[in-house]
Amino acid sequence: MTIKRLGLDIDGTVTSPKTFLPYLNSSFNKKLSLDDLTEYNLANILGIHKDEFFKWLKANEKNIYTNAVIADDAHPILKSWEGKYDLFYISARGNHLLDTTKNWFAANSVPFHHIELIGKHDKIDAIKKHGVDVFFEDKHDNACAIAEECQIPVILFNTPYNQGTVPSNVSRLESWHEARQWIQLHNKSGRA
Repeated sequence: MTIKRLGLDIDGTVTSPKTFLPYLNSSFNKKLSLDDLTEYNLANILGIHKDEFFKWLKANEKNIYTNAVIADDAHPILKSWEGKYDLFYISARGNHLLDTTKNWFAANSVPFHHIELIGKHDKIDAIKKHGVDVFFEDKHDNACAIAEECQIPVILFNTPYNQGTVPSNVSRLESWHEARQWIQLHNKSGRA
């Protein structure tokens, strides 16, 4: 396959899946580690109602996203792809966070060609609209739906909260180095 355009989720993919932990632990008096996050729904992990969680998130999201830590080894790999691939970021963040998001990209020197904040987890329409060749994700059900409905490969970064079976065109990987190797192996255009 020829790979030209990479689609990338931001939170838990380009940013560390541990990003929320210090904020959750401080606000809710917990001592959670990444291993404790065994499901995507953080309200369930915290034992609170989803409305309470979303109220907390709305009050804290700008600070969390401004100070998010980039995932291990993501930066040098994304920089190496900057001139080789179109880097399209498609995130469930709300569009009201676009300035915060672009400022984070600038502060962390993360290359991009397009950033789209769609305000929902269903990214399929945006992926189809932009002609993404491969998508990078951390949310299990998103990875499966994207792979099946868009008929493209999906790289799912392995975390405790995204376990479960996946379609054959979803590759569960442990690191950005493995993702780079996957792209090198599957890209027939000669780009690495």
